[in-house]
Amino acid sequence: MAIARNPQFVIDCPHPQALADFYAALLGWQAKVDEDGSWATVGSGDHFIHLQRVDDYRAPAWPGQEVPQQIHLDVDVDDLDEAEAATLALGATKHPHQPGTSFRVFLDPAGHPFCLCLA
Repeated sequence: MAIARNPQFVIDCPHPQALADFYAALLGWQAKVDEDGSWATVGSGDHFIHLQRVDDYRAPAWPGQEVPQQIHLDVDVDDLDEAEAATLALGATKHPHQPGTSFRVFLDPAGHPFCLCLA
């Protein structure tokens, strides 16, 4: 049985509204921006891309790694405590910084951040 479902990528950026407008036009999807402008979602049906404002954003220096790519995965879970235990058992690490209560931040075995989000 799956621990999580509904994977959605979150992209760091300096201006979520501007990037949401870009991806909405590119994909023919709809853009929605939170009141404070720090989070935007571009979506169609069950497909979503989220855009998250990051202060002092620096664009990736691809293909080099001076500034690595800035993206993480969010997945939905029904019970945060149960999903956390199962995720830790798979080899993830819970990050010490937890900025919210409806989601939890983990690092995959290679150190990439991802979030378990209460559905």
